[in-house]
Amino acid sequence: MLRLYYLAIAVMACPAFAQPQPAASSSRLTVEKIMQDPKNWVGTSPSGVFWAEDGKTVYFNWNPEKAKGDSLYKVVLAGDRKPQKVSPAERRSLPSGPGVYNRDRSLKLYDKNGDLFLVDCRTYQTRQLTNTVDREANPQFSGDERAVVFSRGGNLFRMTLSNGELSQITYFDPGTKRAEVKPNTQETLLKKEQLGLFDVLRERKEKRDESEKIDKGDTPRRPKQFYTEGRMLMSPQLSPDGKFVTFTLAKAASGAKSTVVPSYVTESGFTEDLPARTKVGAPLASYELFVYDIDRDTVQAVSLRTVPGITDRINFTGGAATSAKPDTSKRAALRSVTISNVLWSPQATNRYAVLVLRAQDNKDRWIMQLDPATRTLKLIDRQHDDAWVGGPNIGFGPNPGTLGFLADGQTLYFQSEADGYSHLYTVNLTTGERKQLTSGRFEVQQVTLSKDKQFFFLTTNEVHPGEQHLYRMAVTGGPRERLTTMTGANDVTLSPDERSMVIRHSYANRPWELYLAGLEQQSIANSKKQTAPKKEAGSVGATPVQLTDSPTAEFKAYPWRDPQVVTIPARDGQAIYARLYKPSGDVKPNGRAVVFVHGAGYLQNAHKWWSQYFREYMFHNLLVDKGYTVLDIDYRASAGYGRDWRTGIYRHMGGKDLTDHVDAAAWLVKNHGVEANRIGIYGGSYGGFITLMAMFTTPGTFAAGAALRPVTDWAAYNHGYTANILNEPQTDSLAYRRSSPIYFADGLKGHLLICHGMVDVNVHYQDAVRLAQRLIELKKENWELASYPMEDHGFVEPTSWMDEYKRILKLFEERL
Repeated sequence: MLRLYYLAIAVMACPAFAQPQPAASSSRLTVEKIMQDPKNWVGTSPSGVFWAEDGKTVYFNWNPEKAKGDSLYKVVLAGDRKPQKVSPAERRSLPSGPGVYNRDRSLKLYDKNGDLFLVDCRTYQTRQLTNTVDREANPQFSGDERAVVFSRGGNLFRMTLSNGELSQITYFDPGTKRAEVKPNTQETLLKKEQLGLFDVLRERKEKRDESEKIDKGDTPRRPKQFYTEGRMLMSPQLSPDGKFVTFTLAKAASGAKSTVVPSYVTESGFTEDLPARTKVGAPLASYELFVYDIDRDTVQAVSLRTVPGITDRINFTGGAATSAKPDTSKRAALRSVTISNVLWSPQATNRYAVLVLRAQDNKDRWIMQLDPATRTLKLIDRQHDDAWVGGPNIGFGPNPGTLGFLADGQTLYFQSEADGYSHLYTVNLTTGERKQLTSGRFEVQQVTLSKDKQFFFLTTNEVHPGEQHLYRMAVTGGPRERLTTMTGANDVTLSPDERSMVIRHSYANRPWELYLAGLEQQSIANSKKQTAPKKEAGSVGATPVQLTDSPTAEFKAYPWRDPQVVTIPARDGQAIYARLYKPSGDVKPNGRAVVFVHGAGYLQNAHKWWSQYFREYMFHNLLVDKGYTVLDIDYRASAGYGRDWRTGIYRHMGGKDLTDHVDAAAWLVKNHGVEANRIGIYGGSYGGFITLMAMFTTPGTFAAGAALRPVTDWAAYNHGYTANILNEPQTDSLAYRRSSPIYFADGLKGHLLICHGMVDVNVHYQDAVRLAQRLIELKKENWELASYPMEDHGFVEPTSWMDEYKRILKLFEERL
């Protein structure tokens, strides 16, 4: 003890060991400060932007007053452009959602609070179409635009706009049709003899039959009663000519056991079970497409047997489909698929109907053309992937992704990863001509067709994987005109006339704010003659005008770092993009480093905009203040880098995604003065999983790790995410075994912190409990589990955030 005492005095007396201090105490970061309620410290960024129909006002959600919840604000463009809080009366009068327009955009339909409304876009007058207890939703204009078609109680209705006449189009009955009891041979013979013997019986029957015939002839025609027999009705749609209704029925799988999550701290004082999901590999629902032919009064299913590859046998361990030749016999088993809504071409005739099928084994996506009269399907596009079909706007489950018709009503546009990146394509359904409109080593991340259907507005990351900009491009392809200029991310909401835009913009060290900019209406169809657009003097297009200022004064007082976006060579020659935070100025490096692992799904964090991990970003600034070097990489499977990067973890989570982190740690040692035995790692969800795999399978690389709400066994996670990457446990057990940390827990050498919310309905607390038991049985002592009784997957309470990050900081301070 005496030796330690003298050492402490020596450290205090030696200036070389002094901790760097921020310039002002008011801007000094602490865990309690950065993990407090964000609205009291960071401020609340604007969100939910939309324009008034006349284009004179911009509305958005905001909370500059630090209230319990956001309020609706507006900026009137003709005034001083200062945000004003919207009154409750004005808020209630506004439309909800984007609504749908007729072809010349003179009328707009929308639903709000279960009722339907019609806006005249020339006078901006609103007419309420329904006011009922029943809920009306999904309004659309009929093909002739004289009526509104909408859903109520699961059925389709038609309301004539001129007189309000209401007619029912479908009659779906959730019950089961009673089987008709037919008389047997003996009963038929007896009845025949009775009618032959007795005149009175015969005359009464003839009279009754005649009366029934008259009644039937006098009965108004009603829609055919169709029994769904307990199946879930999905997306009924009326064709533009009003002759067909397409719909899908989903049948829940039997034996699909759901999980429960116990909640211990409740208002009732009793433990309550929260309903949760099934686990990967559980039986899935089956889907079937139907066509209701109104004129023929028939409902018949659409056969999928002619879909190319629908009977292929998938080799899950290798991925490739195997089929010597298509087997279309009735005996061949069909692969299960999900079915999207039917998209009709924008004419009053049923010229084209299109839908998307996606194999439930995730290896194929088909865009198919439907002939409703014959219920036959024709292939438009097939995207196959030996790993799994995915990428921006490719669609998942019943979501078709980017899909629409151009003005000619016969050219379909869609996105595909056919060349390795998600790009925009068109195909003419009349001529079969196919065209790729965008190409290159970047992703098309959003697509909007202009109102005149002459241009696409595209959001891409072609400038840099860590930037997002809006472009305008002719529907025929060709040059793209860049419309945003500010470095970072630019989320654009166009005005109704598409001549102005509100940009929700952020940079790496600046939260999201709103900006107003002009949009020149020059044509870019003749690209050879294209010149740079001219800016009018004083126009808002010259320089975006900032509309909001959200951060608090205390937040602005701290000099938030702009992390350097770098590339790191991986062992296989690939370039890993990363955010690097380094001490500078008065802050001296201490030889320690922390690597942060972002979550998964399809996410990215080595970018130039304000991170969704803003708390972690602030924590990284705190660490750098203490002399740490911090690194945050876009490992294999991160968003923004194309198909090969996206699928780099197929059948092995904790493979290339982990070695990317190990290579990044070695890069820190080689290039940035970090000591190899003083590197920590942490992250949440998938980041927690990678932390566990790092601590268990690469001992010595990381001295300490904090795994937050981690997946410990992928066989316990959900189906939609996991089956894409690892297939199913019953078909690919090896993939699950080598990807699940619980099987490698005996490799733990460094110090491990596990934090988990006990009411996590995403990654269940059971994952942490099972791992804890495994570590106990392995007699490991260098770990701890912190449990949070009232937290779900994403923490809510500031005190929980504070407790968690105090533990993380303590781990790194003590063990690095």
